[in-house]
Amino acid sequence: MPEDNIERQLFLKQLQINRLLDITQAINNNAKQEDLFTMYKSFLNWEMGVREFALFLPDKNDGWQCVVMDGVKNQFIDDELVKMLSNFGNIMKKVRGSSHLFAKQFEMLIPVFHKERPLGYAFIGGYEGTDFSKIQLITTITNIVAVAIDNKNLFKRQIEQERFNHEMALAGEMQRALVPDKLPECDIFQLSAIYKPHFGVGGDYFDCFELRNNRYMFVVADIAGKGLSAALLMANFQANLHAIVRRAKTPDEFIRQLNKAVWRVTHGERYITLFVADINTETREMRYINAGHIPPVVVQRGQIELLKKGCMILGYEASLPHLEIGKLTLEEDAMMVIYTDGITDIRNPLGEDFNEDILANFICENANISAHAFNEKLMKQVEEFSAGEGYPDDITVLTCRFFEHALVEKV
Repeated sequence: MPEDNIERQLFLKQLQINRLLDITQAINNNAKQEDLFTMYKSFLNWEMGVREFALFLPDKNDGWQCVVMDGVKNQFIDDELVKMLSNFGNIMKKVRGSSHLFAKQFEMLIPVFHKERPLGYAFIGGYEGTDFSKIQLITTITNIVAVAIDNKNLFKRQIEQERFNHEMALAGEMQRALVPDKLPECDIFQLSAIYKPHFGVGGDYFDCFELRNNRYMFVVADIAGKGLSAALLMANFQANLHAIVRRAKTPDEFIRQLNKAVWRVTHGERYITLFVADINTETREMRYINAGHIPPVVVQRGQIELLKKGCMILGYEASLPHLEIGKLTLEEDAMMVIYTDGITDIRNPLGEDFNEDILANFICENANISAHAFNEKLMKQVEEFSAGEGYPDDITVLTCRFFEHALVEKV
């Protein structure tokens, strides 16, 4: 080989190494993706003599997008090509003569993989010579760029996830402020609540407050859906409920006004199930309305009663066509458990539900203990039943234990 040709080859190798160092330094300096693509394009054009190439990297929808190309006459990129990329695997392949109009323009396809996960594919064509070391260098630089972009995206997603987690934590704190942290106390009943939003925030809601004339109101609601959207609707619902309850004179008026408020926000696209009870502590009479909610369970003198009377779900229509107010006199030994379907949706490893019959039997067997002891025992029972399967939905339970005077704690 002539001496001038050797010098030329050495000079070219030095340029290639320098450009490789430039790209790695740019990666270390956290250069923008567009700058890396420009350097990659320049490297293939000038240092490697590649006239035709196209680099594909993953897009946000788990597909593939062409991020940089040059010298390509036919830019026909369709779903068939994207599907082809997913089937190419992790071995370098010759694509000249491919049936696809885009792929057939190139000589070979260079895949970039991290373990079993594809990071990119580079179509290469129109390069000078058949030196395998040139292909190795092209493969190396393609790997470096693809891995760098993947790391950038992973870091970006990590930052976004951390920001999202922080925002969700703040939303969870705000939502917990909407439900009572301290339950009212009374001579004839004791209250205890379980409140576990599935995603830190959720669509379950409960409230308990004292009204005028020796009356107390208990509310449990379940907004359709999960997560942040359900939590936002729940916050709006809570604000409307507190505004309406103070001016409504009867349970009938209260529930109809509440339905209108929900309809104004959802227009029938989202709905809310609700159970509301109005208890007179002097007469021990309870008036209630069940708006499409799972019937709460009342156990007294060993008998179970399901509280079903009421109306349709809230927010489904602008007005409620039918409404029935339920009435019940609460005995000295009564226990009432109001809950959302998150607890009955819990499954064990065999796929069996902690269904309403199981819960009703548990309530009946433990109706003689305090509300707090009951809820502790219930959650222990649920955890044993699920055997680590987790909770598929928000869980809310409001337990009320009635008695004549002070309750003697039974565990």
